[in-house]
Amino acid sequence: MQNEDIYGLTPLGESELRSSATRLTPAQIDVLVRLDGTLTIAQVVASLPPPARVGFDAVFRTLLDRRLVTLVELDPFTRTWNAQVELLTHAVQPEKADAGLSSLQRSGFYVQIARERSTLPAPHPGRAPTAVVIEDDVALGKFTGTLLKLSGFEVRNAHNRAEVVAEIRRPPIPDLILLDVMLPDADGFDILLRVRQHPALKNVPVIMLTGKATREAVLKGIAGGADGYITKPFEPDALLRAVRTVRGLPEEDPPGRGDAGAWSGPKPR
Repeated sequence: MQNEDIYGLTPLGESELRSSATRLTPAQIDVLVRLDGTLTIAQVVASLPPPARVGFDAVFRTLLDRRLVTLVELDPFTRTWNAQVELLTHAVQPEKADAGLSSLQRSGFYVQIARERSTLPAPHPGRAPTAVVIEDDVALGKFTGTLLKLSGFEVRNAHNRAEVVAEIRRPPIPDLILLDVMLPDADGFDILLRVRQHPALKNVPVIMLTGKATREAVLKGIAGGADGYITKPFEPDALLRAVRTVRGLPEEDPPGRGDAGAWSGPKPR
């Protein structure tokens, strides 16, 4: 691995970010999301927060060993062209010359990723799990809620800041939160932060479900403690797989099938 090498995702790596279930660590996901097939290793490292740069080599080696990333072989003309464009960009617009940041902010990124939460709220045998769907689009919120209801959830909807506060505080404590990033009077990342800081809510699985389709937004959600991130438009099956993943439920046993007590806790190890 050289500083000027460029790496991209293999088909296996692409699948890891779009299969709605992963066992990668947040640090590994962070690096995988940044490797867009155009940035050099040096640019990727420069885009990382300082603490993450220290462990980059070990994280990258794991991704390489698992065949999730591969070296991108550029022809000599393309490599020279990219180098010249980068030099010109630094000379003309030094304040906007951060290639790593530009890559992260580019729209159109697509991801369906979820990780099982290590600690879940205490199960309530005999009671259906509760989901709070925070979505400003009423129609989409209703559709998402219907999916969850068909899977055995009691659903509470919230469309703005006041409703979010009311529904999250209302007992019982939710077993799942689906969280939009862009609300009319609130920021989903701020809500995520407050959930993770609240002693009664900190272990509730949160899936960001949003049209804010940039690598930067995904990384911000994962860093903030989201257990899943799915960009819109999404496939219903992908959402339900993510729900099962974050709640530690087996793929073949979605919530709502069989006795309620059988699926209210994490899957056996």
